[in-house]
Amino acid sequence: MENKTAVNLLGALAQETRLAIFRLLVQQGPNGLPAGKIGEQLDLAPATLSFHLKELSHAGLAQARQEGRFIYYSADFAAINALLGFLTENCCAGSQCDTDANAKTCC
Repeated sequence: MENKTAVNLLGALAQETRLAIFRLLVQQGPNGLPAGKIGEQLDLAPATLSFHLKELSHAGLAQARQEGRFIYYSADFAAINALLGFLTENCCAGSQCDTDANAKTCC
């Protein structure tokens, strides 16, 4: 992953409403939720929700799919896993981590 891509993903999550939406989508798993349910659960106005879902989608953190009259959104787990891998790829200087011994300083 390029630094620019990581900054774009982190930037999309660096806003309270988008972070809440993304966390809700992660909890729902690959099936996701229809946009209306996301708005209901997070008490967001439709215009506000639409703006933040667009930002998450453009960043590559959320995916939309049409089912009948509804648009379902789900988290893009491949994108977030790639970001987490990028952020931790040099953990423990590339050596095997002993997470029990290094829990405070190592992944």
